[in-house]
Amino acid sequence: MKESELSTEPIGQNLIKLISNLCFSVFVFSVLIFTVIAITYQPPDPWLESAPALTKLFTQTENATFKNDDSILKTGEDVVLVASPEVPPALAVNPITETVIKKSEEKILNLNLKSDCEDLKFVNCSDPRVLVTVERFNLKTFKFIVFLEYQTPVNGSKLDECDVAWRFRNKKEKSWRKYRDFRRFKFGIGENCTYNVVHAGGWHSGINARRPRNRPNTTRSSGNLRLAPPVGDEEINDTIPTLGSEMNFRKGKYLYYARGGDYCKGMNHYLWSFLCGLGEAMYLNRTFVMDLSVCLSATYNPSNRDEEGKDFRFYFDFEHLKEVASVLEESEFLRGWKKWNRGRKRKVPVKKVTTYKVTPMQLKKDKSTIIWRQFDAPEPENYWYRVCEGQAAKYIQRPWHALWKSKRLMNIVTEISGQMDWDFDAVHVVRGEKAQNKELWPHLDADTSPDALLTKLKEMIQPWRNLYIATNEPFYNYFDKLRSQYKVHLLDDYMELWSNKSEWYNETTLLNDGKPVEFDGYMRVAVDTEVLYRAKTRVETFYNLTKDCKDGINTC
Repeated sequence: MKESELSTEPIGQNLIKLISNLCFSVFVFSVLIFTVIAITYQPPDPWLESAPALTKLFTQTENATFKNDDSILKTGEDVVLVASPEVPPALAVNPITETVIKKSEEKILNLNLKSDCEDLKFVNCSDPRVLVTVERFNLKTFKFIVFLEYQTPVNGSKLDECDVAWRFRNKKEKSWRKYRDFRRFKFGIGENCTYNVVHAGGWHSGINARRPRNRPNTTRSSGNLRLAPPVGDEEINDTIPTLGSEMNFRKGKYLYYARGGDYCKGMNHYLWSFLCGLGEAMYLNRTFVMDLSVCLSATYNPSNRDEEGKDFRFYFDFEHLKEVASVLEESEFLRGWKKWNRGRKRKVPVKKVTTYKVTPMQLKKDKSTIIWRQFDAPEPENYWYRVCEGQAAKYIQRPWHALWKSKRLMNIVTEISGQMDWDFDAVHVVRGEKAQNKELWPHLDADTSPDALLTKLKEMIQPWRNLYIATNEPFYNYFDKLRSQYKVHLLDDYMELWSNKSEWYNETTLLNDGKPVEFDGYMRVAVDTEVLYRAKTRVETFYNLTKDCKDGINTC
C-alpha cells in the first residue's frame, strides 16, 4: 500500500506542474499577442464618424494598388464629421424657425397695423404680414429645407400675387453653403382678415424677386470668343491667392509635392493622394502648394482618353478649401520662388525629399522654407499617398472636411431637386461594365432590367411619385417602362442647366480662359450622387435590387 502511494505521488505532482506551466505559457502568449495588436493597430481616420463612410472606399489602397469605384462620389459635405470646423462667423446665420416667426408676429402686433378685409383685397407685398405668411407656409411645406434669410416680397404679375426670394440649405448637406430660390405666391384672406397662401408657384417662378443681373450694354470678349455676361453666383470666390512681398514669401513655410504617378489616375485615387499631401502640410503646419491642373482619367471621358488641363475648380470648392486650409497655387508659388531666388546671395532654403520613406515625423522639426517632395521612382513607389502609409497613418489625418464639391455643380443639384419641389424618391442603378461582367456580377444585368426594376420598385416606392434615377446606363430610353408607374427624372432631362446658355456654362468658360468646358462624366456622377442623397426614399443597387456583391463574388 505504501509503495503504491509513493509511486503515484510524483506522477500527481508532475501533472499539476505540467498544467500550471501550460496555463502560464498560454497567459504569456496571450499578453504577447495583445501587445502586438496594441502596437500595430491603426485607428480609423477620426475626421469621419464611421468607417463605412469614406474610409471603406479608400483604405483598400494600403497595398499600393487602387481599386476604383466610381459609382458614388463622396466628399466632405456628404458625411457627418467628428472634428469638422465651425462655421466662419461671416457665414453664420440663424435658421428661421417657428420661434423666430412668432417673434416677428409680436413685433408686427406692436406696430398696430390696422386694416379691414376690404383693405386686404389688393395685396401689399411690402406688408410684413405677407412675409410672415410665406415663412410659415414654407416651413410647413418643405420639411427638408433650412431657411436662412428672406428678402422683402415684391409685386407679382397680379394684384393678389407677390414674388419672394430666400436663401436656404438642405438638411442633408453637411456644408454651410447657401442656395437661392424665388417663388410666386397667390394670397387670399383668411379668418380675422389675415393673409393665407392660396397657391405657391414652383421652383424659380417668382421672377420679379430674382437678383438683378447687372448686365452691361456690350458683350464681354475673351480671346476670340464673345460671351454673354453671366448671371453668376456672387457667393463664389475661387480666385487664386497671391504671394505678396518677398518678405512674406521668405517668412512662410511650404510643402511642395512634385507631380507623381497619381497623375491621370482615377479621381478616387487622386483624392486619396491629394488629401494625404494636404494632411501632411497641416501636420507640419505648412502651406500646401497645389497644382490646380487636374488630369481627368479616361474613365470619365466619352472619348475614353485621359484629358489633361482640367481645372480643380471645375470639380471642387476652392473657396472653401482656402477658408479651412493654407494653400497656394503652384504656378504662383514657382513664380515667386524663381523671382526671389535668382541672383540673390541668400537663397531660399530648400529641403529635397526623394523618397516617401522619409516620414512626416522626421520632417516635423525641419526649418527649411520649402520642403520639396519628389516622386521620381517607378509606380507604385511614386504615388503621393505612400507618404501616409505605415506609421505615418497614425499622425496624418486626411482633412475630408476641407474637400467639398464645386458650388457650381451643387447649384445644378439644387436646381434639379428644386424643380421636383424637394419631394422625390431616387434609385441608384449601376450597370455599365459591371452589368457586362457576368463572372463577377452574375445577376446584376438581369436584376437591373426594366421589368425587374419595376417589380422591385413597386415594393418600395408609391406609384406616381417623382423618381430620380442616378445611373451610368448610357441609353436614355432604357427606363421607359418605369414611366407607366412613376414620374421618371434622369440627369439628361436637365441638360439646359449646363447648356451654352446656362449660368454654369458662362462661369466655367470664363474660368477656362474663354474656352467652353465639357460637362464630363465625373461631373455627371457628382451631380447624380448629390441628387440621390437628397431623396426621401433611396434605393441602392447592391442592397435593394440585387444579391450580387458590390465588389464582385464573395466580397459581401
